[in-house]
Amino acid sequence: MWVLFAFLSAIFAGMTSILAKCGIKKTDSNVATFIRTLVVLPLSLLMALIVNPNFSLGAVSSKTLVFLVLSGLSTGASWLCYFRALSKGDINKVVPIDKSSTIMTVLLAFPVLGESIGVWKGIGTLVMALGTFMMIEKKEGDEKEGERGWFIYALLSAVFASLTSILGKIGISGVESNLGTFIRTIVVLVMSTVMVAVTGKMGEVKRIERRELG
Repeated sequence: MWVLFAFLSAIFAGMTSILAKCGIKKTDSNVATFIRTLVVLPLSLLMALIVNPNFSLGAVSSKTLVFLVLSGLSTGASWLCYFRALSKGDINKVVPIDKSSTIMTVLLAFPVLGESIGVWKGIGTLVMALGTFMMIEKKEGDEKEGERGWFIYALLSAVFASLTSILGKIGISGVESNLGTFIRTIVVLVMSTVMVAVTGKMGEVKRIERRELG
C-alpha cells in the first residue's frame, strides 16, 4: 500500500511544481509560500479529523512534538527556497535539483535511521544522481538574465526537504501521520507568516492577481 501512496505523492508533487510556477510569475515567492500554506492547513486538519475526530495535541509526547516542529521548520525552509528558485529559474532545472533530496535522504537514512543501503539501492541512487546531473548541466545560452542564483535556492530546498523526511520519520513514529502533517503545517504557516511580515510583503497578499491566486 505504501507504494501506491508514494506514487500518488510523486504525481501530486509534479502537479504542485507546474501550478506553482504558473502562480509566481508576478507574485513574490514568500507570499506564494504563505498562500500555499493557508490552503494546506485546513486540508491537513480535515484529514486529521477524518482519521481521528477526537485527536488531542496534548496527547503528543514532548519528543515527538520536538521532532515534528523541527521537521516543520525544515519544511518551511524548503518551501521558501523552492518557491524562490522557481521564481528565478526554469522548472525543468529547479525540480531535478529539488528532487535530489531523495538521494540525500537515502544517504542520511543509513547513519541516522540505520536503514541499510544494498547493492541495488546503491545503484539506483547513483543512477538518480547521474540523471539529475544530466538534466541540469548548463549549456551556453541557457541561462536568462535575471534568473541567476536559482541553483543555490534549489539546492537548499533539497537539503531542507531531506532533513524534513528524516526528522519527520523520527517524529511520526509516535503519532498518526495526518496529525503529524497538521502539526508540521502549523509550524510552516507561522514561519511563512513571519517571512512575509519581515520582508514587508504582507500588503501584496491582497493584491495578487486572480489568475495567479487560482
